[in-house]
Amino acid sequence: MSHTCGIREARKRKSRRALLDAALGLLEDQSLSSLGLRELTRVVGMAPAAFYRHFRDMADLGVALVEESLGSLQGMIRAILSERDGDEERIDAVVEAVAEHVRRHPTHIRFIARERHGGVRPVREAIAAELGRLTDEVATAFAPRLTPAGWPPEDVRMLAELYVDRMVTTATAFMEAQGDEEERERIADTARKQLLLVSLGRRHWRGA
Repeated sequence: MSHTCGIREARKRKSRRALLDAALGLLEDQSLSSLGLRELTRVVGMAPAAFYRHFRDMADLGVALVEESLGSLQGMIRAILSERDGDEERIDAVVEAVAEHVRRHPTHIRFIARERHGGVRPVREAIAAELGRLTDEVATAFAPRLTPAGWPPEDVRMLAELYVDRMVTTATAFMEAQGDEEERERIADTARKQLLLVSLGRRHWRGA
């Protein structure tokens, strides 16, 4: 790649990043379906036509935000569940990981919470797909312990879905409690108890 091409690519990446960051900022107070292209590009200082060098439309930008918001959680959660021994240790590590992710990326979590059931179908589908992949990661981490005990794959995945649902609910609660450490501690304690309850049910599950 020539030096000129390298500079051009770096500028393109910078412009794309600016659009994503500006969108996250604007979406703190509105939904993606209400965000206008001209409003977004005006914040970035970009001509509206230049937007299409980076995204097909606003839904495409939303899908990119979904992948950025949830993609990094998959490997992290799987590693925690695979490497820790004992339910309490794994649960403590998962709750702390979710809390830290929200602390670092509150605007991403707010975006996911709002758009999970929002009006932009490709974004809803992208969120469902990313959560499905996270569920697969959790199920993969559980399988070595549960499959030898006679758990069928559909039951392993059902358990994984319960864990992921609790993670999403807890992440949303952490986001809403920004700045209130006492409330965040209460949320973390509740999440631990809920996941321990799921684990207790797991030990006694014999299938339907």
